[in-house]
Amino acid sequence: MFIARQPIFKRNLDVYGYELLYRSGIQSDHFDGVSPQYATATVIGGLFESGMDQIVEEKYAFINFDEDFILSSSLELIPSDTLIIEVLENIKIDQNLIERLKDLKNKGYKIALDDFVEEYESYPLIPIADIIKFDLIETPLETIEKDISLAISQKKILLAEKIETKEEFLKAKEMGFHLFQGYFFSKPSIVGKSYKRSTSKIQYSRILLELKKEEPSYQVLAEIIEKDVNLAYRLIRISSLRTEDELIYSVKRALTYMGMREIERWINILMLQDLGQSKPNELIKMSLIRSRFAETIAIGIGLSDVRHEAALMGLFSTLDAMLDQTMENALKDMAISKSIIEALVYHKGVLYPIYELLIAYERGNWTKAIEILNKINMDVNILYEEYLAAIEWANKIFKTIT
Repeated sequence: MFIARQPIFKRNLDVYGYELLYRSGIQSDHFDGVSPQYATATVIGGLFESGMDQIVEEKYAFINFDEDFILSSSLELIPSDTLIIEVLENIKIDQNLIERLKDLKNKGYKIALDDFVEEYESYPLIPIADIIKFDLIETPLETIEKDISLAISQKKILLAEKIETKEEFLKAKEMGFHLFQGYFFSKPSIVGKSYKRSTSKIQYSRILLELKKEEPSYQVLAEIIEKDVNLAYRLIRISSLRTEDELIYSVKRALTYMGMREIERWINILMLQDLGQSKPNELIKMSLIRSRFAETIAIGIGLSDVRHEAALMGLFSTLDAMLDQTMENALKDMAISKSIIEALVYHKGVLYPIYELLIAYERGNWTKAIEILNKINMDVNILYEEYLAAIEWANKIFKTIT
């Protein structure tokens, strides 16, 4: 079973919920090769067993359902305060379906119409729906202005999906959309050099350069870090969380307690957070998930010797979006290995298949993911569990740094 999540944002770029992208197994494509009911039941069962909150945290879960599964009672395994029922665009509409959706609404479930392309005023599910999802590729904004105005007057929640640029997000927001889905938030918006961010990157680079020396000095690291009160505080706080008996009374003591490998990991995480201050929190979470997931994949394919490089590659895979620069410029002057630069900038090298798999899995491109898995000879059965573990780890780290 494969499950990934795609964030759905509010107007302020806080996360409203996640659409769960899924596939029941390696022998089937999404709703292709097995029945929709079996695929959905497999996913619902897996989520129920592993805990829905582990993958969607305390947000809504958007899940696609066909008419047969809607008519079954199985979806009620997921509480109504968590699940949003996405009604597929090709669903067969009859009175039984309408009555069942009304019953689910009465039980507290929200109903979303997926990829809406129908005649708005005459479509029979409009009165029941809470959320209308418009695919901006299939229905460009300029073609649905009338429907948007009518839906807003009826107090519907409008969701714009497949938004790929910041400009599309701003236009949809201006037109009255409430929710936004797509990978616009993880792409750079190159509008010029940010001096504040560049200064931060240089400061962190000094720390990383010291860490890369054959014998890095705790004293030199402490002197660099002590010049930034915020950074010094956060490092002492992080190290304090790891000991209950020992008093952390200086930056140098905190560093020696943590050890060089742990310092490097935390410096990279804190740097990413600082550089992404104006970005949505989900971008930082995504980088953390990718970091842990990439490390797991490296171990799974017998590349344990580069596991730390894989983790750093995953962590820095959003750096272009953090800095609103090309990836090549974002990584310029960074004290990182050639293999990371090869993967993120030139899309080649030993780490690139791991990066490819991260992106394919994250976006629910299961055909591509399985193609890569076959090439790198990885056991697919552990992928879902490791993805959930990566989300859980990322959430814990995020709470530590915020």
